[in-house]
Amino acid sequence: MPTNILMPALSPTMEKGNLARWLKKEGDKIKSGDIIAEIETDKATMEYEAVDEGTLAKIVVPEGTQDVAVNAVIAVLAGEGEDVKAAASGAKSAPTAKAATTPAPAKPTTPSVAASAPRAAKPPVQPVSAQPAGTNRIFSSPLARRLAKDANVDLNRIEGSGPHGRVIARDIDAAKSGKGLRAPGATPAAAPMTTSPSDAQVRALYEDGSYDFVPHDQMRKIIAQRLTLSKQTIPHFYLTLDCDIGKLMTAREEINAAAPVKDGKPAYKISVNDFVIKALALALQRVPDANVTWTDAGMLHHKHSDVGVAVAIPGGLITPVVRQAEAKSLSTISNEMKDYAARARTRHLKPQEYQGGSCAISNLGMYGIKDFAAVINPPHATILAVGAGEERAVVRNGALAVATIMTVTLSTDHRAVDGALGAEMLGAFKKLIENPVMMVV
Repeated sequence: MPTNILMPALSPTMEKGNLARWLKKEGDKIKSGDIIAEIETDKATMEYEAVDEGTLAKIVVPEGTQDVAVNAVIAVLAGEGEDVKAAASGAKSAPTAKAATTPAPAKPTTPSVAASAPRAAKPPVQPVSAQPAGTNRIFSSPLARRLAKDANVDLNRIEGSGPHGRVIARDIDAAKSGKGLRAPGATPAAAPMTTSPSDAQVRALYEDGSYDFVPHDQMRKIIAQRLTLSKQTIPHFYLTLDCDIGKLMTAREEINAAAPVKDGKPAYKISVNDFVIKALALALQRVPDANVTWTDAGMLHHKHSDVGVAVAIPGGLITPVVRQAEAKSLSTISNEMKDYAARARTRHLKPQEYQGGSCAISNLGMYGIKDFAAVINPPHATILAVGAGEERAVVRNGALAVATIMTVTLSTDHRAVDGALGAEMLGAFKKLIENPVMMVV
């Protein structure tokens, strides 16, 4: 019987993709391993490789179609000896726009084509309200609960005056005199839900014609979803240090000046960011309890430092991962990052090159940013935000001096990395970045 060719899941977060181009046409013979189409995801353009053999009987989704749901039928393949016309006539028509936006089942029943990427992971469960509608749970401060117990006051009868109806100490004092009490048996009102304004409400704030509307592309949608999920589900906290990178700048100049020449060009050109990658990788090895990923069932302790590095690309950013960075030389890291950045900007990174990792770096120093705090990129437990190296006045031995200072901020997942542990890891990074000779011993 004919085989359905399905829209593949090219990353764990992918729910939809764009069918950029068909490389085969109806009636063409297909062999296993043939590249039949190009699929655009939020991060890259991927080639679609055939697994089965046969004749391309029907193209269901034309090239250029956007927001095609994962596992939607995009073409039909007639097997050897099958009637191509019959297979084509039995094919479903292209999905409507509404159907294309509906996530398909996580596992296809008749896979016929494979791309070099894992299947989509189950979408993350959205966090629920701390006080679901219809529950009788009373939110109160620890002090209020103690005062209520001492005064023998029923918390269920107190109208809270704190944020979202929270019962606080002053409400207990008022209740002692009979104020702010509900009738016996009355249930407290549910806390109001905080929701974002609708598109129509936002647009109503601006006059027609005063703005241009540009729909979000798939990359921007995914970035918004992931970062919203990160801030809603990961308890962030932040640690900041100033690092003296005077020795690093001198070492960088000497290393680049000594680089061998190949085909008229230096074999490498080390950047400050390359030193940062190496120092963070070694710091994670020195403080292995910080080289972790949180899961509800247990902690993943990573053996290697796989460092993701945020790269700005048109329309958003992507985080290619330098694998086992602790074991790589600065020149290897430098050349690897240049290759990643070039292919990232043309969206030709493979999913395994930007998925996973144990931590990440976001460097805005080249834009003159002094310091900032980055949002953790799940499943990482930490991300290091790097500011610009700049000359600042410092005190040395009781006298003013000028030093090149770089401010770094470590964002951590407090479930996985506590304050003292994060401080220890950031301190290890500071020692390495301020004494770059320690990175080669």
